[in-house]
Amino acid sequence: MDLSVLIAIGAGIAVFTGIGAGIGLGIAISGATQAISRQPEASGKITPIFFVGAALAESTAIYGLVVAILLISRLG
Repeated sequence: MDLSVLIAIGAGIAVFTGIGAGIGLGIAISGATQAISRQPEASGKITPIFFVGAALAESTAIYGLVVAILLISRLG
């Protein structure tokens, strides 16, 4: 198998990190919404924690995108 085929497959797999980030963000938003609806007075404590978690989940998708771009640049 040619090395360029393996690089293309690796780049495709790296892009799948966006699926995990999307699922993680959906679960986080669901949990934060439920927590705020149960205790609205705690929204000041819940919101910052949610944003930190969302940023960490989104960073995994960005890392996957960067890895995919680096691998694709190796094809040329």
